[in-house]
Amino acid sequence: MRKTIKFLTAAAFAGSFGVVTAAPAYTVYVSNEKDNTVSIIDSTSLEVTDTIDVGQRPRGILLTKDGKHLLICASDDDTVQVFDVKTKQLVKELPSGPDPELFVLHPSGNPLYIANEDDNLVTVVDIAADKVLAEIPVGVEPEGMGISPDGKVLVNTSETTNMAHFIDTETNEIFDNILVDSRPRYAEFNDAGDKLWVTSEIGGTVAVIDAKTRKIITKISFDIPGVQPEAIQPVGLRVTKDGKRAFVALGPSNRVAVINGESHEVEKYLLVGQRVWQLAFTPDEKLLFTSNGVSNDISVIDVGKLRVVKSIGVGRFPWGIAISNE
Repeated sequence: MRKTIKFLTAAAFAGSFGVVTAAPAYTVYVSNEKDNTVSIIDSTSLEVTDTIDVGQRPRGILLTKDGKHLLICASDDDTVQVFDVKTKQLVKELPSGPDPELFVLHPSGNPLYIANEDDNLVTVVDIAADKVLAEIPVGVEPEGMGISPDGKVLVNTSETTNMAHFIDTETNEIFDNILVDSRPRYAEFNDAGDKLWVTSEIGGTVAVIDAKTRKIITKISFDIPGVQPEAIQPVGLRVTKDGKRAFVALGPSNRVAVINGESHEVEKYLLVGQRVWQLAFTPDEKLLFTSNGVSNDISVIDVGKLRVVKSIGVGRFPWGIAISNE
């Protein structure tokens, strides 16, 4: 465990962009895939306040529902690590299956559903009892993990099978498979639970799926002037709580697409750091943080003004982002 920067008190941020916020102070956690660390950022000062050592090749990262623990996919250690957010100490490791990459919690806070990329499985883990409840066979190279707001439907995307697998969380069995474009990376339900958004990295599209009929409503493609089509690779995605907008990380194009949640039209492209990968909102949705793997930084987007307000240097190859609820 190492501390690199002393903690800062939360204060209003008045940057060179003329942005002043009096928003609540949230804590932002960023997994650095190449450094085996997590950078900790204060959302008000927009500065790194601490860096902690974690397992090998940390990727997926999230907080427990009570906000007391940070969960990290230590992919090369074949485990999920659990850190106490107050002490920043490792408290235990969860059985995860091989090469955990992304995961999602049931809305109740337990169990945890983990994509095991090398084993073509989704592992279901009771995080209180530290016990594997089920292993669900899925397609080749599972990654994206989304769960419906009512917790009844889990969706996993398989990168090589090019499918979104719909799983009944009562039976832990697949009940439908939807073919999407090449290399699906991420899946997220909107808060209303009637739409599922799935990004396809190599296909260069986002599929919007009717959650009830499981039919594709539309596929969104992207066209950025001056950027080669093969560089436009949709990866991470976040939908606002009201469903009016979706933000999509477009990988090596170094852009985040802003999409109208109703018309599904692209409204704007925001220039961020290099190879933008994952995204996370602050709980009030005033800020959106992006992980930029090649430039080793985090871009901060003012959601209301739809503009980037700051770049924050972190560790090497930042991958996942998790943000506290308070």
